[in-house]
Amino acid sequence: MTHPLDQPIWSALTTRQQALAEGGAVARRFPLAIAPFADMVDMSPESFAALGALMSGSEIAVLFTSGAVTAPDQFKTLLAETGEQMTGTPKDSSAPGVEIVTLGVTDVPEMIALVELTKPGPFSTRTHELGTFLGIRIDGRLVAMTGERMKPGNYTEMTAVCVHPDHRGRGYAQALLGAVARGIVDRGEIPFLHVFSSNTSAIALYQRQGMEIRRRLHVTVLQKKA
Repeated sequence: MTHPLDQPIWSALTTRQQALAEGGAVARRFPLAIAPFADMVDMSPESFAALGALMSGSEIAVLFTSGAVTAPDQFKTLLAETGEQMTGTPKDSSAPGVEIVTLGVTDVPEMIALVELTKPGPFSTRTHELGTFLGIRIDGRLVAMTGERMKPGNYTEMTAVCVHPDHRGRGYAQALLGAVARGIVDRGEIPFLHVFSSNTSAIALYQRQGMEIRRRLHVTVLQKKA
């Protein structure tokens, strides 16, 4: 058997998050209002055909795979990069003078605005349903957040690590990572995350927090040709 993190999207959609899965035996995806992530049991033409059947119009499918993706002619590749998969438990870190709060459905407009500003990765109207999201508010304004996303096997992904540019350098990301990780570990699960290989500053931050690179994955964004 392969490790659940070697094919994290497929593992999540066939284990703890299978109730969310759209698709069937060879291709699955999360509902797009939650996340654009999809995967296939293998890279066969039949699997790509099943993936294509799940997509319509300008919808995209974001794949995290152990090898590079060569898609059939029915798809166009919008992005093909690599990402580092990191595991470990970030150490607890305090941000003096601020309170960490749990975010919910009423916070979604602000969460989306912060993500659009800082570009940590995909986030939509129902992404918060994937797990706990924590944030920091300054003068009532959401300036930092982090939460949980994919849950393959006994692992839980940390995601949406973002801090408003006006509030960086104050330890907010470290404090939120530590708090989210503590909740994951308290449930008996193992924290992990993904970061683009080119984002060396974020990788260095996570390493300082005690995380280690487990492996490199290929990040591919596909769209069906019109």
